[in-house]
Amino acid sequence: MTTTNKAAFSRFHDAVNSGDLDAISKAIDEVVAPDLVFHAPVPNGMTGPEALKQVWVTLLRAFPDIQVTTEEVVAEGDKVVYRNTVTGTHLGEYRGRPPTGRSVRYDEIFIIRFTDGLIAEIWGVVDVFGQLQQLQGEAS
Repeated sequence: MTTTNKAAFSRFHDAVNSGDLDAISKAIDEVVAPDLVFHAPVPNGMTGPEALKQVWVTLLRAFPDIQVTTEEVVAEGDKVVYRNTVTGTHLGEYRGRPPTGRSVRYDEIFIIRFTDGLIAEIWGVVDVFGQLQQLQGEAS
């Protein structure tokens, strides 16, 4: 079961790093349960797989070269924990901020719960503060 869960998430992870929104959307349709519970702030109060797709629309618009590197994976039972490093260049609007051209690097940790080989629930902690500090740059 753990191997199957890790493989499902790897499919999603590979799509994310392709930078191709259609591939990401297709991967979400393949590996995410239709009743996904997403424990993170999501745009417009969306839910389920559509919320996850909208997160990637937002991220790819802001950071078209975004890359997610998995640093550590811990799996037990129906859960897999991923500690990631995210890098990208701020080339589009993000959280009301116009593009700065700055590179960002921040950390995130996700706990993914699987049901029948599909992602059923996601808890995430993303270093948004560090991300926004890098976009702001040094005070003039």
